Amino acid sequence: MKNKVISFCFLMLLFVTANSNAQKSDVGNWFAYLGNQKINDRWNWHNEVQYRNFNFAGDLEQLMVRTGLGYNLSENNNNVLLGYAYIHSEPYIAGTDEKIRTDEHRIFQQFITKQQFGRVSISHRYRFEQRFLQDNFKIRFRYSLALNIPINKKVMEKNAVYASLSNEVFINTKQNHYDRDRVYGGIGYCFNKYVKVEAGVMSQLLPATSRTQFQIMIFNNLPF
Repeated sequence: MKNKVISFCFLMLLFVTANSNAQKSDVGNWFAYLGNQKINDRWNWHNEVQYRNFNFAGDLEQLMVRTGLGYNLSENNNNVLLGYAYIHSEPYIAGTDEKIRTDEHRIFQQFITKQQFGRVSISHRYRFEQRFLQDNFKIRFRYSLALNIPINKKVMEKNAVYASLSNEVFINTKQNHYDRDRVYGGIGYCFNKYVKVEAGVMSQLLPATSRTQFQIMIFNNLPF
């Protein structure tokens, strides 16, 4: 186990070093904490914080806090959730080094269903968002397909190293229906069945441009 942990930490160090050297490029970085606390056999509490930067760290692009209460329609699966998110954004004004600051309040409903095919864990997430922006209101639909594949073990358990792949499509209900597409690939390590860490690269495909983001994520599924 010790050698596996050292190897994973070394890979993480290489990732952070490469990311740090890319600060002057168009590559950004997202730090994320995602928690899902089990209340009982049916109910769960989702909690999440994302700190997004235009560079490795310090040049804030967006701060997001998301939470919600979920309910399993079947045992440990088919979860429906009602949630709220606060998003503070600091995008650059086109062609300048100046930023504008915006705040968004968001209500969302989502449904997650999971499947298992051999070693491959598959998750489908359907999310419907009502977005309250400054002087504007928008509605958006999102669909995410995610796969986790353990590499050194047969299942996602303690000391497992795994590959993570996902694709998420965003669709607006008004004009310019296509909003964006996020394609992600990464590698993770399970410290135990409750905590895992993951690092990867996400390509965000917008209608007129694209952007690459490095991601470092911590997942916490500790029960209450």
